[in-house]
Amino acid sequence: MKEKTTTSGRKNLPRDSSNPSPWQKGPFDNPKAQAIHNPEAIYDVLVIGGGITGVTTALLLQQRGKKVILAEAHIPGFGTTGGTSAHLNTFFDATYPEIESDFGEGAAKLVAKAGKEAFKIITSLIEKYNIDCDLEYKDAFLFSQDEKEDKELASIRDASAKAGIRVKQTAENGVPVPFTKALLFPGQGQFHPLKYLYRLAGEFVKLGGVLLEHTPVSEHKLENGIHIAGNSTVQIQAKNLVFATHLPPGINIMDLTCAPYRSYVLGIRLKDDNYPSCLAYDMKEPYHYFRTHEIDGQKYLLLGGEDHKTGHGDPEKAFEQLEAYARQYYHVASVAYKWSSQYYVPADGLPYIGQLPGGEDNTYIATGYNGNGITFGTLAARILADTLCGKKNPYAELLKPSRIKPLASFEAFVKENADVAYHFLADRLSPDALESLKSLPKEEGTIVKYQGEQLAIYKDKQGKISALNPVCTHARCIVHFNPAEKSWDCPCHGGRFDLNGHVLTGPPRRDLEKVI
Repeated sequence: MKEKTTTSGRKNLPRDSSNPSPWQKGPFDNPKAQAIHNPEAIYDVLVIGGGITGVTTALLLQQRGKKVILAEAHIPGFGTTGGTSAHLNTFFDATYPEIESDFGEGAAKLVAKAGKEAFKIITSLIEKYNIDCDLEYKDAFLFSQDEKEDKELASIRDASAKAGIRVKQTAENGVPVPFTKALLFPGQGQFHPLKYLYRLAGEFVKLGGVLLEHTPVSEHKLENGIHIAGNSTVQIQAKNLVFATHLPPGINIMDLTCAPYRSYVLGIRLKDDNYPSCLAYDMKEPYHYFRTHEIDGQKYLLLGGEDHKTGHGDPEKAFEQLEAYARQYYHVASVAYKWSSQYYVPADGLPYIGQLPGGEDNTYIATGYNGNGITFGTLAARILADTLCGKKNPYAELLKPSRIKPLASFEAFVKENADVAYHFLADRLSPDALESLKSLPKEEGTIVKYQGEQLAIYKDKQGKISALNPVCTHARCIVHFNPAEKSWDCPCHGGRFDLNGHVLTGPPRRDLEKVI
């Protein structure tokens, strides 16, 4: 097999946001030898997407002797993995009382076991490949602040313990935030996600895997049992296809079972050394989450929260509220980083991992991680690797995308998709209120109507106007401008586009149409 040498020591990696996260600084080791793609070859598996799910899946399959090619539209870690807060947990946003109520006590125990196994996979890979990724084991605190939350916390304690999770009541919460009651979950963790991801990608390539960067897959078809995918310049053939891209492209059932959300994080320098030595979470809706990470000798308080649906809410206000919350309880010297990332909330609380319902044969997905992407992305890799190697996986049945749980998902399904339907109609029925382009501030965007047509208008630093067709190329919702991230975001299914209309993330395959 031909090989080509790549440079090492990448720094300041780009991601799907104008606001950098602390993880992007680098340097990161590149694969020292990268196999060249042979368009005539038929691979066992094509993995699309170079985040935690795609890279881990590709590596586990390559370890088992499969011939794997991984195609990433940008570079590994460009999306959510490059913007995660990188908490490693065995308790999740879908709480054990909720899982027990919706799926049964046995399912709650299975999810607890799955979380522990995913954690073990991560630590085993770190040990196997001697990965320096700042792994630390931490106590995690979940705390309540009123009587209603106290009752919920007691329920979480009991159901978590019943499911097999170590948990106990404690008299502290690890952060200087008032609380009434708290739980301690020992043995949780944190790490540097891109240091970890890039080493996994390197090991995948060392084993003979093919990694294609800057290779968006804009089209695919199934011919004679073989997936043919790629774009105008690259063609890939594979027996199996894995979409590790959150939602798979095109219109499909997953659009109706997952809702896109954005979560916000600040990297804060403190005037004192009152950085938390733990992980901590309140129980607000949306909740706040805390941890500390040291980069180049500088500690940062990583404080997150203020989540809202993609394309909804006010991103700049979210950052402002998060900073105001931090200043209530900490002596803030400066906010060094502020960024957001995208995740998908599943209708019934659990991720969807396995064969795509209604999709072509041997087409697999992994999505709906509900903010727990490092753990569930790793779990997805194990489930998909087992499935594609013909091995029965104990979690595959519970998490299969075709599962039907009307009691668990119906209320959330109606809520999320009524919202989608609203945007389909309201965006097109809003009054024709054309704003003067002269009044639009620089580095701001807006949707205007001009001669009966809607335009996505942006004014750059020099005052130059650009215009895009604001109709999302996925399901034809109207995109909204995100002033904090300088992007056009779709409120329906979470597609995001840069200022030039190029796809950043989400299910769209085609860029927004350039008008001016």
